[in-house]
Amino acid sequence: MISKEIRIAVTEYSSPEETGPETASLIQLAAKAAAQAYAPYSGFNVGVAIELTDGTRFMSNNQENKAYPSGLCAERTGLFFVKANHPDSTIRRMIILAQQDGMTTEEPAFPCGACRQVMVETEERQEIPMEILMVGRNRIVRVESAGSLLPLKFIL
Repeated sequence: MISKEIRIAVTEYSSPEETGPETASLIQLAAKAAAQAYAPYSGFNVGVAIELTDGTRFMSNNQENKAYPSGLCAERTGLFFVKANHPDSTIRRMIILAQQDGMTTEEPAFPCGACRQVMVETEERQEIPMEILMVGRNRIVRVESAGSLLPLKFIL
């Protein structure tokens, strides 16, 4: 038997200003996206800001549906949009922010398993890691690659 330990490196910030002006503006974009989410059933609005390596920025949010689970998470909504409309683009970073009652959640919202798998496959397709920041009022958690969030990914 072989026993292994998996560790991931994260950086934590206490405020958007600590992340630098470019990232702070992406955090604002993710907050705008969250405010526009369609989440009447859960009241859990998630917004995502995506930045390409050429500086182009997009936002996405979660979209719920009465016929649960027909809705879609903000992360997959954004990644699918970008790759459908800009298939040769490379995603540099993704900001994830959740809101409840119009306020950013105290703790960061981390992506679900399905979103993590899509994020990892997106990295594999573009052959370049994407920086991921998950934003809460109390702290911001950053990883250098989506692969850090899913070290034991699904493979065929």
